[in-house]
Amino acid sequence: MVLFFTYVIAGLAIAMPVGAITIEMTKQGLKNGFMHGWVVGLGGLTVDFVLIVALYFGLASLLQLPFIQIPMWLIGAVFLFLIGWGSIKNADSDIALAGEKSAKSLSSSYRNGFLVAISPGNIVFWLSVFGAVLTNSYDAADPSSFIMIATGVLTGIVLHDIGLLTIVATTRKVMSRSMIKGFSVIAGAVLIGFSGYFVYQFFTAITEAI
Repeated sequence: MVLFFTYVIAGLAIAMPVGAITIEMTKQGLKNGFMHGWVVGLGGLTVDFVLIVALYFGLASLLQLPFIQIPMWLIGAVFLFLIGWGSIKNADSDIALAGEKSAKSLSSSYRNGFLVAISPGNIVFWLSVFGAVLTNSYDAADPSSFIMIATGVLTGIVLHDIGLLTIVATTRKVMSRSMIKGFSVIAGAVLIGFSGYFVYQFFTAITEAI
């Protein structure tokens, strides 16, 4: 159990830094309530789970190949730009104040979370920071340590998401429509900023590969 709780804390540490998925989760939580922010987090968690399964079966090395990794930077940039631009363009729409029913579907919020999470930044972070730890903990004869570590990490991420969205849901009760609109514009600009960084990484990776 000590191993499990150690990696719960590690999962919290992974989720703490403000990244693209946190921005999108907070934005949806403010605009449409706890559940919409939560399913954005679930979209991200789905990708995290798939990466853990890939590590379990030793497929992580494929994701580190240049001819796979380089296009992912550009694809991730496109996804983040479209989500960021949509956030700015539709900043005044799909806003449900506290007590109002949201017109936005949960599936679209989940899709946004999933698309943001498949960005190379998230994948490379997982592989570089936790890939070695998770891979070294795998023992074909006794996979329990690997499963416990992976479960601990995912539990930590879930606890972070619940804590963040509880704060967001509470804050949302005192925010006006114009305040939520302003945050949506800022969130969109930040996501576009991440998109620009991914384009930079794309050209850098091409230069290094030549």
